[in-house]
Amino acid sequence: MEAHKILGQGFLEYVYQEALCYELKLRELSFDLQKELNIWYKDLLIPKKYTPDLIVEDCVIVEMKATTGLTNNDEAQLLNYLKATKKRVGLLLNFGKESLEVKRKIL
Repeated sequence: MEAHKILGQGFLEYVYQEALCYELKLRELSFDLQKELNIWYKDLLIPKKYTPDLIVEDCVIVEMKATTGLTNNDEAQLLNYLKATKKRVGLLLNFGKESLEVKRKIL
């Protein structure tokens, strides 16, 4: 919320990502930025990797957008990240609107 409060809307996703990482560091929270994730089908490793924006404290997947509104595809993307990592909690953040748009998903 702090990043959106200070920056407002209109920047590219990368700017909000950097601001959010800065805020996480200030709060001494650990995170992985754009960590590549393996996808398995039975014993087959799929060559394409998933790359969520952030994994915070090794338990919350954070996917960020800077668009006019979140879509079903954005939500599906977050759910796929949760399934691939076997994590239970995900946050979908959209910085592209006047107010920060937040959706939380729990598996």
